[in-house]
Amino acid sequence: MKALITGIAGQDGYYLAELLLSKGYQVVGAVRSEQIEASPLPETLAGRVDLSVLEMLDQESMVDCLAKHRPSELYNLAASASGSGMYYNPVEVGEVNGLAVARMLEAIRAVDAQIRFCQASSREIFGEATESPQTELTLACPRSPYGAAKLYADAMVRIYRERYGVFACSAILFNHESPRRRLDFVTRKITHGAVRIKLGLSSVLYLGSLEARRDWGYAGDYVQAMWLMLQQSHPEDYVIASGETHSVREFCECAFGYLGLDYRQHVREDAASIRPDEQMLLVGLPEKAKRRLGWAPITSFREMVRVMVDADMDLLTGGVAGNFGVGRHV
Repeated sequence: MKALITGIAGQDGYYLAELLLSKGYQVVGAVRSEQIEASPLPETLAGRVDLSVLEMLDQESMVDCLAKHRPSELYNLAASASGSGMYYNPVEVGEVNGLAVARMLEAIRAVDAQIRFCQASSREIFGEATESPQTELTLACPRSPYGAAKLYADAMVRIYRERYGVFACSAILFNHESPRRRLDFVTRKITHGAVRIKLGLSSVLYLGSLEARRDWGYAGDYVQAMWLMLQQSHPEDYVIASGETHSVREFCECAFGYLGLDYRQHVREDAASIRPDEQMLLVGLPEKAKRRLGWAPITSFREMVRVMVDADMDLLTGGVAGNFGVGRHV
C-alpha cells in the first residue's frame, strides 16, 4: 500500500505517517516546492518518507503528483490559517481549504478513480450550531472563512462520491492536540508556559477566557480514525471527537498541577485575547464512528495534557524527547 499525505509537516501528518509506516505502507509527503530544501520532517520520519512537490493551487501539479506516485490512499491534511488566524486572509483560506480539495478530487478522477480520499474537515463547519452535541446530521452553519471553506470541501467530497463514485470521505475532526501542536494554540501555550514557569524562565501566563470549553482529544487517536475510514467497504463521513468538553481553566489546573504548581498564582486572563464563544456548545457525538469503525478515543484528557507537559519539559531542558515528544507514549 502507498499513501500520499498533504500537510505531512503538521501535527496530524506526523502521527498519520507514523501510523501508516507501522502498518507497512510506503508513505509520500506532498509539500510545496520551497519545503523540499527546508527538510520539513522531524528526524523520526526523515529517510522513511519520500517528499514530493505538490502545489495546492495548481491543477497540473495535482495531476502530475498523483500520476507520478499512484497512491492507493490520499489524505488531505493541509490547511491554511486555523486557530486564531482563521478569520484572516479569507481568499487564501478559501483557495487552500476549499478549492484545492476540488482540485484533488478532480485529479483523482483524471488519474485513477480507485484512489481512496480522506478529507480532514473541522468542527468549524458547525459554527453557530442549532443543537448540541453535533453529529453527521447536524445542520452546518460556519461563522468563519475557515469553516466556510471546510464546508465547501465537504460538499465537494459528497458530490464526487455520489456523482462520480470516488471513494471519498470527510473526517469532521473536533479539537485534537499533542506535543506537536504549534505554540500559537492555547493548549501548547498552557503546557509550554507552565513548564517555563516551573523552570523559573517566566512567572505569568496570559490567556483568553478561562471558561471557554472545547472537545479536546489526542491527535494520535484521531489519525487512527481517518485510516479506518478508508478501510471500509463504503465511503462515509464521520464525526471524530471525544464526546466530552473541558474548560481552559481545567486544562491549566491539570497542566500546572502535574508540575506541582497552582495555576491560580500564575495564570491571568487577557481581555484583549478573549474571543466571543459559540452560542451553542460545540461537542461531537462520535457514535457513528464507534458503531461502524469500531473507533473510540484511547487517550484520556488528563493523559494527553501530561504527555504534552512532559514533551515541553524535554524540549526546554534538552531532554531525550526534545523533538516534539519523541519517545513519550500514552
